[in-house]
Amino acid sequence: MWEEGFSALYRGSVPGLFLVSHGAIQFTAYEELRKTIVDLKSKGSEIQNQNPDQLLNSVDYAVLGATSKVAAILLTYPFQVIRSRLQQRPGGDGIPRYKDSWHVVKETARFESVRGFYKGITPNLLKNVPASSITFIVYENVLKLLKLARKND
Repeated sequence: MWEEGFSALYRGSVPGLFLVSHGAIQFTAYEELRKTIVDLKSKGSEIQNQNPDQLLNSVDYAVLGATSKVAAILLTYPFQVIRSRLQQRPGGDGIPRYKDSWHVVKETARFESVRGFYKGITPNLLKNVPASSITFIVYENVLKLLKLARKND
């Protein structure tokens, strides 16, 4: 902090604010995809108006969780790249490489094209997609158990 000044503490906060939308995108995608899968499975089911909890299984939840996470990552990852580039330490001369978020966008587009905004996405996907699948499997199955317990009371 002493070398870069007080403003260095807040460098990257603007793109960080856009990253707040990641969770909203993921859960919206999950719910919309879930409705679509329930509709498709209920049309193929012999029993109409079947409870969605009986139509979907853990594999469905894993796929829905993974797909919604991929959608959220694809839409918000450029903001992570912008934020991390803004937060890079200055060079040996003490001058930061990027002035602000817009400068990062212009320089990245100019020298790396769209691909530059997705550098490092593969490890991010490999880390987050399986975790999201597991999270939604656990979430939906715990929800089923709680509904079942409440019904039996």
